[in-house]
Amino acid sequence: MKQTKQLLDYIASQEEAVITYNKSSMILAVHSDASYLSEPKARSRAGGHFFLSHDTDNPPNNGAILNIAHIIKHVMSSATEAELAALYIMAKEAVYIRIILEEMGHKQPPTPIQTDNTMAEGVINSKITPKRTKAMDMRFHWLRDRECQEQFRFFWRPGKTNYADYWTKHHLQSHHVNMRKEFLTPRIVIEMINMHKSTVARAA
Repeated sequence: MKQTKQLLDYIASQEEAVITYNKSSMILAVHSDASYLSEPKARSRAGGHFFLSHDTDNPPNNGAILNIAHIIKHVMSSATEAELAALYIMAKEAVYIRIILEEMGHKQPPTPIQTDNTMAEGVINSKITPKRTKAMDMRFHWLRDRECQEQFRFFWRPGKTNYADYWTKHHLQSHHVNMRKEFLTPRIVIEMINMHKSTVARAA
């Protein structure tokens, strides 16, 4: 009951949440991130930001169609392993979204998946061949295999451009307020839309 009240208090005290979707080529794009050992019992957290964009090297952000905040079940032995586990989780989610989009008539190129970990990107793209456990081998071989099948394209960009980072960590209230504009429509835009609706209604 205490947690329910906390949630209701949060909802009542926050401004209206609206997501804006801009016109796109309906190409799925994904940002993936992990927070190493950030949860109790030495667990790590995986985060994902899924959106529809254009077929470019670095797809511009759009309104989210899916966000993931997931505690990785197994204990990771390094930050790179946690990042690979996050990429594996996001890629598996992306498989069925690709199928849905293609069934709707939106042909998909290799889905771009962004990571901010150079080691993880290097492992998947065969730039690095580390010695790992069998469980880790399975994950990065699966990712490599899917990339060879041209289902995915894994690439690196700095952490500050990775929208999945927000879902992997515990933040201060000030950070949540600052990040709202990255995922939600700014309040001033909502107010302008409402004013326009009122003007149109009065004119009718």
